[in-house]
Amino acid sequence: MRELPQGLSLPHNGDAIETEIQLSRRTVLSGGGALALLGVAGCSQTLDLPSLQLDDVTTGSIRPIRPSISVDKNITSPDVMYASLTDGGFNVPQVPYLKVKPEFRRQIVVDPTGEQPGTIVVHSQERLLYLVQPGGEAIRYGVGIGKDGFRWSGRANIQYGKEWPVWTPPPEMIARRPELVKWQGGQPGGLDNPLGARALYIYQNGSDTGYRIHGSPEWWSIGQAMSSGCVRLINQDIIDLYSRVSKKNPVVVV
Repeated sequence: MRELPQGLSLPHNGDAIETEIQLSRRTVLSGGGALALLGVAGCSQTLDLPSLQLDDVTTGSIRPIRPSISVDKNITSPDVMYASLTDGGFNVPQVPYLKVKPEFRRQIVVDPTGEQPGTIVVHSQERLLYLVQPGGEAIRYGVGIGKDGFRWSGRANIQYGKEWPVWTPPPEMIARRPELVKWQGGQPGGLDNPLGARALYIYQNGSDTGYRIHGSPEWWSIGQAMSSGCVRLINQDIIDLYSRVSKKNPVVVV
């Protein structure tokens, strides 16, 4: 029988051997991990483990656990995040998320931006938006961006936001698309409104840039460059982002 190292003894009867299990944050936040914890996914079910501290596991190494980082209960499996919902009297339809590339679905990632927590960073080329979080992480959303010649970049701030906003096409857009003249007085908020369920209005040096971060009923446009310059998200994602920001959040578009 192999001898135990000096100073190490077997537990006595009744003693328990405690094993610290480090779970991968990304595994828990992925579809499989979330479903394992949730049991059965549903519209009202969310991952609620506020006291569990998790961290990422990278290939070949394990990063030390960072205190103060906990699971975000609103980021679970895609079928929960992109389920149908009722909001503002409108029935927002379910998004067929399997038709959306995995990298464009809402998720928590290591922050690649280096910006301060609370900053919204749009990487136009990657078609990704990051909301920087404390502790070195970010919530990432897939976005659609403006076509060539319609994009804006720079540093600015969110001046205000609106739920189910009215959309008023600018005169130059009406000139390009005369059929929009019917909305020159404003299209009421609704499921067919191009601004979707929420809009965040970008101002620079106190002046309206004319650009917005907003929702869109056209979930299939995420990852594409086909807007008139604004940054668009899936309606379920803009509702989530809107709930996390406040007036004067910095915005960086690159």
